[in-house]
Amino acid sequence: MQNAGDDFLKKARKACAFTGHRPKKLPWGYNETDVRCVALKAALERQIRSLVQEGVTDFLSGMAEGIDLLAAEIVLNLRAEYPCIKLHCILPYKGQETEWSAASQARYHAILAQADSIIYVSRIFRKNCMLERNHFLAAHSDVLLAVYNGEYRGGTAATIHYAQKLGHSVIILDPTK
Repeated sequence: MQNAGDDFLKKARKACAFTGHRPKKLPWGYNETDVRCVALKAALERQIRSLVQEGVTDFLSGMAEGIDLLAAEIVLNLRAEYPCIKLHCILPYKGQETEWSAASQARYHAILAQADSIIYVSRIFRKNCMLERNHFLAAHSDVLLAVYNGEYRGGTAATIHYAQKLGHSVIILDPTK
């Protein structure tokens, strides 16, 4: 399959990808009104604003439940203030959201409807499509903004390690603090 991301990357000046945990690994789970989640959203917004002020214009989200969706929504909200920023949704396969709750699916589709581009790593689910999505995110960004609890294993840890291996900048926000 042709790398669908090549088109936007030719135009990108500087890009940031997001990685982070799904709700089950976050202290507040799905309760986004929890004070810890509210504080993390504020920290994410501050960091994204800082990146924009440093020249980052393109933001990549893997669109998984949890941090990916939160970060994507923040970027969309900030477009009113910073019209130059773009949101690119990098999806592991078509239909990744079909097992989610109706509310999560609605949120996912609302974000996709406002995205500047949607790139599928695979059209169908296959064994390594999540890993391939994570590698795409790291490889096509200059900065990786991670919400990471320090666990040794998992997709977030692997994405951070891959970005570091590529020599990219990694910013970590700890959701437990």
